[in-house]
Amino acid sequence: LVASLPDLKPEQMVQVEPVVIKARDGLTLHALLTKPKNAKGPVPLLVNVHGGPFGITDFWGFDPEGQFFASRGWAVLQVNYRGSGNRGTDFQEAGYRQWGLKMQEDLVDATQWAVSQGVADPRRMCIYGGSYGGYAALAGIIKDPDLYRCAVGIVGVYDLVQFRKGDGSDFSRLGGDYFEKFMARRLAEKAEDLVATSPVHNVTKIKVPVFIIHGSNDVRVPIEHANRLREAMDKAGKPYEWMVKPEGHGFYNVDNRVEMYTKVLEFLTKHTQ
Repeated sequence: LVASLPDLKPEQMVQVEPVVIKARDGLTLHALLTKPKNAKGPVPLLVNVHGGPFGITDFWGFDPEGQFFASRGWAVLQVNYRGSGNRGTDFQEAGYRQWGLKMQEDLVDATQWAVSQGVADPRRMCIYGGSYGGYAALAGIIKDPDLYRCAVGIVGVYDLVQFRKGDGSDFSRLGGDYFEKFMARRLAEKAEDLVATSPVHNVTKIKVPVFIIHGSNDVRVPIEHANRLREAMDKAGKPYEWMVKPEGHGFYNVDNRVEMYTKVLEFLTKHTQ
């Protein structure tokens, strides 16, 4: 780590704590908690949702986002919700067809755990993520509109109906039986079944500010997802901030990354004062 990132200052790093949380149905969840140095009493909480969702895992170790936000006074909670990897087939399959449902409930249960443990200030919590995590950030403020104070969605999947039909992404272009079987098993049998859990179709339930960030050249989650969300937000008169760069599925240009994290931090701070 020191060899590959020589500018890191060890004295600025904080411990990443593995924690165990019980979901409402008794399922055991593993999560990672990064608290700001010398934190005393409840602090602002950022629930950082990993993408995927299936088979992807947040592992213990150095996480640049966790350290970045913790160094700015935030506790960061990374939850390996059902559907995540590294827990066997049963745990992964427990997330099938649970977008916006039990997978989302796991994030809520983890958030409430952080409050019950005295880690998080319940009046200063936001949800954040990229790809599936971007979806979960928007779904979080729709499913539980009074829990979080803001949401940041990065390269997120926002129109599940179109996603199920085939949204023109590199994945959907595989087409044929493979695409149909994959989506039917993991997402839903029919596109119409996803209206209730699709952010684009439920923006009227949003009560808090949203920051939408996307790459205009994204081939994994096309920019149309962000555009449709923006149009729905405009139609419903909902507040949001917007950032689009000529990037792909994530920001990799250093200048763009600096701008993004600077603005995200300003956004989070502004809405949790």
